[in-house]
Amino acid sequence: MIEEKDVRVAVRDGARIALRIYRPDGAGPYPTLFGASPYRYDNNELPAYPLFLWRETGPIPWYIEQGYAFVHMDVRGTGFSEGEFGFMDRAEQEDLPEIIEWIAGQPWSNGKVGAIGQSYYCMLQWFMGIQNPPALACLGAYDGLNDPYRYMGYPGGIEGMFIPYWYSASVRLPNKFPANREHPREMPGDLILAWQRHPFYDEWWNERTAFERLDQIKTPLYSIACWAKQDLHLQGNIHGFLRAQGPKKLAMSATATAVSSQIDFNTVDYHKKHLLPFYDHYLKGLKTDYVNRPNVQYPVRNTGEMRSFDTWPPPGTKPTVFHLHKGPSGSVASLNDGALDVAPASGGETSYTYPQPNWTLGVVPVGPTGPDPARAVLTFTTKPLDADIEIAGNGKLVLYASTTRDDMDFIVKVSEQFAQGAEERQKGVQPRYTIATKGWLRVSHAEHDGMPGAETSYSYSHAGSKPLTPGKVYKVEVPFEPIAYRFRTGNRIRLEIACGDSPVTDGLFAHLYRPDKIGADTIRHDAAHPSHLVLPVLAGV
Repeated sequence: MIEEKDVRVAVRDGARIALRIYRPDGAGPYPTLFGASPYRYDNNELPAYPLFLWRETGPIPWYIEQGYAFVHMDVRGTGFSEGEFGFMDRAEQEDLPEIIEWIAGQPWSNGKVGAIGQSYYCMLQWFMGIQNPPALACLGAYDGLNDPYRYMGYPGGIEGMFIPYWYSASVRLPNKFPANREHPREMPGDLILAWQRHPFYDEWWNERTAFERLDQIKTPLYSIACWAKQDLHLQGNIHGFLRAQGPKKLAMSATATAVSSQIDFNTVDYHKKHLLPFYDHYLKGLKTDYVNRPNVQYPVRNTGEMRSFDTWPPPGTKPTVFHLHKGPSGSVASLNDGALDVAPASGGETSYTYPQPNWTLGVVPVGPTGPDPARAVLTFTTKPLDADIEIAGNGKLVLYASTTRDDMDFIVKVSEQFAQGAEERQKGVQPRYTIATKGWLRVSHAEHDGMPGAETSYSYSHAGSKPLTPGKVYKVEVPFEPIAYRFRTGNRIRLEIACGDSPVTDGLFAHLYRPDKIGADTIRHDAAHPSHLVLPVLAGV
């Protein structure tokens, strides 16, 4: 392998963009895989361990063995590249096609470039496809969002924890302390302050958002999403597939966690099975099994069973309604222990005040046996299911609610609550559960938009807010993130509602709890105010 270090290419404004080039030891010509990020290519000498979650290039030496060149770019303002880091701003976007065309003109290049990489690398792939430089032959888009407002900055319009963590730990730290200790670089731009200054979806976010321009992508696309990345990247890969206009396929990964998605992407076996046939087809012109793969293929999250369809969401889903009831369900200790049933609610309302005195890790109390996520939130739980229920697509929660404040935040989860023996229940042991899907909404944003139907997170523009009237009942629709999941016979479906969440349940993707969020919310569930959960049940399974 030939490794060319710190190659600098001058772009349109004179800034020199730095590249690390890896290529086979020979004249070529070779197709090229291209990835760009703010994480410094000189950190590639680090092992791809979960400790370094931003090591998301895939197995570079192995691709060289397969006859590919690999070009890794430091985006402007990071690593060895000149300029100022702009977090996917227009200047960063416009550097991409210039570098792609420069690669295609090198004597070792066959003129074809394919995009590669996870997370930020994938986020930039959407902009590569939108700009569509002639040499760009395909996009291998693994696990990358295309709407940073909704999935990095303000999920549901509520302040998220991700940008402060990510910018500090994944951008500033590896730039200041690179593995080779050469050319340490401070990142003076204050992305965290910019995030705070732009709480609505405005021009600043729009410039950095590929979502609205995805229909300009004509480049062949293989979009690979991870169910485990609902909070961050999942919706981006789905919408990339839905809106792109060129040849395209969508595959879902059943990887267990956000961390394992990175582990998978750095293994040779994963690339050999999934991505190499795609690249070989579009960059080398080989006949591979990629062309025979279904348009949409996904595993049912908690079963491992694979399903194939031509479209997403799959045809044959039926919106199924579960109404909120007063309860109790008798199955879990929570603020209210409400019930959930297909029968309409006969009356009642449920109120809670916040913050709760026992909230410790976000809305999660910590007791003698550790964190207890259900104990201090509202829950509404079905009876044990008499048959399996499989869902696929987007659900939503419809609430009729009022507040003592001028705003309401709803952070909601749908979980499978596992069957529990009577002896354990009598001892006060909480039942085991798994979160299937979740959703978020700051209601003042929805009221600003005139309350459109909330089928997806894109139903609300988040362009502004309109204060709520204390005591007034509002109809609120909270969209859930997409999922394919099967609830098993004998277990229960549980809905959880609170005005906050927790690193215990949501990891790095939790929302920040604001000190001024003090008040009480009331949810109605009667004939005039039928609060209910809607799930997309897949028929015939």
